[in-house]
Amino acid sequence: MTGFLDNVLNGLALGAVYALVALGFVVMFKASGVLNFAHGSVLLLGGYLIAVLHDDLGFAGALALAVLSTAALAGALDRFLLQRAGQDEQAAHIQTIATIGIDILIFTDLARRIGGDLLSLGDPWGDAVTELGPVTVADSRLAAIAVSTVVIAAVFALFRFTPWGLSLRAAAEDLEAAALMGVRLRRVRALAWCLAGGLAALAAVFLAAFPAPGLERTTGQIALHAFPAAILGGLASPVGALAGSLLIGLTEALVVGYESDLHVLGDGFGEVAPYAVMLLVLLVRPTGLFGAKGAARV
Repeated sequence: MTGFLDNVLNGLALGAVYALVALGFVVMFKASGVLNFAHGSVLLLGGYLIAVLHDDLGFAGALALAVLSTAALAGALDRFLLQRAGQDEQAAHIQTIATIGIDILIFTDLARRIGGDLLSLGDPWGDAVTELGPVTVADSRLAAIAVSTVVIAAVFALFRFTPWGLSLRAAAEDLEAAALMGVRLRRVRALAWCLAGGLAALAAVFLAAFPAPGLERTTGQIALHAFPAAILGGLASPVGALAGSLLIGLTEALVVGYESDLHVLGDGFGEVAPYAVMLLVLLVRPTGLFGAKGAARV
């Protein structure tokens, strides 16, 4: 029973971090219709900046600068590169493909810089643990749950109560109608990409924190486990991204925790479990758990 509770807590913490990344996917998709495959590399960049700057600026200063830098990079990539292809549906497909090339460029440079090293981000939790009854949980996991909860609540408040959130929801419903009503689509879209970039840098902190060994060049690929979370929740649904992330986090933690009992599925099944869950959900609900069926006039 203790092992089960430990796996559940780890799964919730992992799901909370995935939610930060998945929300980024959803926000960018709602604003632009683009699936950003470079999101994992932007996350890796944020983590790398914290790793190289925390000795000089302290953890808080390095984190703030990394969040601002990744937000600026994501916004600039969209505003000055991707948007040049246009803002219609066909352009969105081209832009999605372009993000694959952007991902290769960013990842190649970061992989060269990181090499085979494990980089510490200098987070304040270190390897400290807390006893919660019979369960021992890393302080970084508890911090991940707490920080992600606050940040996600703030993002939902942005969606609900700010002019930008209203404009984003209007653009997601009908791009052309929103433009006719005076919504500044380019600004709304650029701010959405900035928000996603900042969330990615924050997520990097917890993906590299204990019990992970540190930041490595594969950290960005681990973050892409949030991609199936966004897909199975419904790409245009922030609530779906949250629910999908928790489901993926719990699935991954439980599969890894009971891997010895699931040996029939093969070694390392935990790595592909998120994608297996995504496929199973999409077989039943092709639009995702919270996705809505679109209507088309013919």
